[in-house]
Amino acid sequence: MSKKAVNQTIEIISIDTKKVLAKLRTAFADEWMASYQYWMGAKLVHGPIRNAVVAELMQHYQEELNHATMIANRMIQLGGDFKMFPKEWNTIGGCHYDAFSKDSMVSILQENIKGEQCAIGFYSELLKMVEGKDVITYNMVLNILNDEIQHNQDLNDLLLDLSMKQK
Repeated sequence: MSKKAVNQTIEIISIDTKKVLAKLRTAFADEWMASYQYWMGAKLVHGPIRNAVVAELMQHYQEELNHATMIANRMIQLGGDFKMFPKEWNTIGGCHYDAFSKDSMVSILQENIKGEQCAIGFYSELLKMVEGKDVITYNMVLNILNDEIQHNQDLNDLLLDLSMKQK
């Protein structure tokens, strides 16, 4: 994107772009950590409904990568960058993931639910920050937030299915 186009994009919004970019940088790191968490969970999970859980985790993995791509594109539009190394994700990110305590289905689902709940809180705050000030970021965040809410529901449904299967 040209410098002129970036300046025009920034002029359209009525918010401090440095603050928006800082939040988007956090979101970018979180999305990469979430995608890794889902990918790793899909590789390690075992249990009675393994195939359903693996399919769901892999779908969420891909959606988190899509979120990271959308965020990176918006950061570029706002004149920022998203360059960081994976070792920085945990420092820059706001939703911290713990290593799975065990490779059990319940542990993996619970850890991912914790991450989704953090993401829902983060994106809810970011949505309020940009509302009425940056419609492009607002719409992107709203779409991501909808996905995160759905992920949370999907994971909770799997936990419920698992508890019913074990009875």
